[in-house]
Amino acid sequence: MTSNTAAVSLPDLLALIEEIWGYRQLRPLQQQAMEAVLAKRDSVVVMPTGGGKSLCYQAPAIHLARCGRGPTVVVSPLIALMKDQVDSLRTLGVAAAQMDSSLTPDQRRQTASDLRSGQLDMLFVSPEKLVGQQSGGGSLDGGAFVQLLRDSGVQTFAIDEAHCVSHWGHDFRPEYRRLSNLKMLFPGCSIHAFTATATEPVRADIAQQLQLDDPVRLVGNFDRPNLIYRVLPRKDMMAQIQEVLDLHKDEAGIIYCLRRRDVDDIVAALNIRNKSGGPKALGYHAGMTAEIRRKVQEEFAREQCDLIVATIAFGMGIDRSNIRFVLHTGMPKSIEAYQQETGRAGRDGLEAECVLLYSGQDVMTWKSLIENSAAEAKFAGTPISADYVPTALRHLDDLDRFARGAVCRHKALVEYFGQRYVPPAHDSETAPGTDLSCQACDHCLGDTEPVADALVIAQKILSTVARTDQRFGVGHILAILRGENTEKIRQLKHDQLSVHGLLKDHAKADLRNFVYQLVGQGVLTQENMILQQGRSAPILKLNHASVDVMKGRRQVRLIQLVQKSAEESSKSRSKEVSWQGVDHALFDSLRAMRKQIAAQRGVPPYVILSDATLRELARVRPTTLNALRLIYGIGDAKLKSLGDTIIPLRGR
Repeated sequence: MTSNTAAVSLPDLLALIEEIWGYRQLRPLQQQAMEAVLAKRDSVVVMPTGGGKSLCYQAPAIHLARCGRGPTVVVSPLIALMKDQVDSLRTLGVAAAQMDSSLTPDQRRQTASDLRSGQLDMLFVSPEKLVGQQSGGGSLDGGAFVQLLRDSGVQTFAIDEAHCVSHWGHDFRPEYRRLSNLKMLFPGCSIHAFTATATEPVRADIAQQLQLDDPVRLVGNFDRPNLIYRVLPRKDMMAQIQEVLDLHKDEAGIIYCLRRRDVDDIVAALNIRNKSGGPKALGYHAGMTAEIRRKVQEEFAREQCDLIVATIAFGMGIDRSNIRFVLHTGMPKSIEAYQQETGRAGRDGLEAECVLLYSGQDVMTWKSLIENSAAEAKFAGTPISADYVPTALRHLDDLDRFARGAVCRHKALVEYFGQRYVPPAHDSETAPGTDLSCQACDHCLGDTEPVADALVIAQKILSTVARTDQRFGVGHILAILRGENTEKIRQLKHDQLSVHGLLKDHAKADLRNFVYQLVGQGVLTQENMILQQGRSAPILKLNHASVDVMKGRRQVRLIQLVQKSAEESSKSRSKEVSWQGVDHALFDSLRAMRKQIAAQRGVPPYVILSDATLRELARVRPTTLNALRLIYGIGDAKLKSLGDTIIPLRGR
């Protein structure tokens, strides 16, 4: 960056960040992102969840306002997300406000007045509000609102969740597409697009759609080393859910489901167990009223409930930083969606676990949903991009391969986003069968192991597909291999095949997993076949790679789970480092204090102090205000408002 403005202002900006947030060091790429804002240079910034994106536009916004360069408008997709950021900024003494449908007419008029008089550093709005679409009513809609922003000297825009702009993104929203008018409505303005999940095509599309002028492009490290990724074959779902809950007692988590019915069933089952001491669970899905959904989000954010069971409709508006686990009971629709949903865990930088219960049937369910929704849109006359179905199916296949893969999960995710994975240094040895070790996924923690005679097992599976003329699905192939004596097998005389019973010593669930691993490695294909009455069914097919495996010219690798006790699994989470030296009793006292203060102020507890700051307080045990000021996350505003409450707690 060569701008004199950026060069002159940066030291002042760093001092401002320490003063307000208590941060003495910036994370990777934060400085470059802030310099772009100060220099009025358009930018596209991609940082993983928890990487500090918000600070990249919040700190420059305050600095620009203080220098007389007008307030910054932040575009955000959800009212809850806007409110959380505004509440957090106000606790720091920052002049921030939002303009949305939750405000009364008097509140809207007051916000407009504050904006005109130069009393606001930041204004949070929805994309609909900004481009003149209906959102909030009153006299400030459409051109009048744009004129208000012009009169207030707005020349800087931050677009949060910018992947919503792109057709290629996993969460495209048409209202975001209309932000392409910003450059026309505000000539000379600078636009800064921020997102946690965007591949190169998505980043290029964001820049093109927003009409950015030679933007600075900053892409952070997609790896989240504090997250532990595990992919388990879905067997007994409720038992598997309970196992995760047992390992995260008294910790916050989200359980994601594919269908609304699953949400209701799991919540009902968990709340029966709640009567005998289990965690209270709340459900969330689009079939609920807006008021119920708002109440659930609020209870979770305010730590009145620590467990949410939800469809993917839940999460974008939640900024709670101390979520310790995310459990998917079914496969998400893309790696981008998986990265974003799992990214809601461990946003405070502390350890967290992400578990995916996988079944190959999820792929077929998603394919059916995608194709049916496209057909319904076409029938209703709703315009739909020609790229929609093939793009959605490609995204689905990418995640399917990830779930079935036998390589380090961190490596697979990082490389998907076009980066080279460099594992962190560890004292422990690399897990057997791997060429690197993240020490934070099922493969590298030794939760899986190679299957002996993998090639022979693969050859038997492929031979069975061949000898049944590639006309059957997984279930029938497994029944033959296990030597079952069903009526269907007898009618087709498949009990007379030489492959009948060849793998009878293997459990059906294990064999099913092996089949899906072969599909994931590209040596077996699963295709939809149209049956009677328009129904379809997934049929196993051979390909050229199948022939190479059957003739022994190509190797395959199959993996299986290693049985571990709950105690062994818990040890592998490596909590010892982040809890080292922490006074647990003091941490609990600080957490109770935080919750009480948050309730008094009407904000979520994490807005007061993060868990990372609480642990540091309980580790260092500062005895003076000067010592307290040196703690990560304690700026001047929090020192003044919380210092006299925190210091006495250390003696308890």
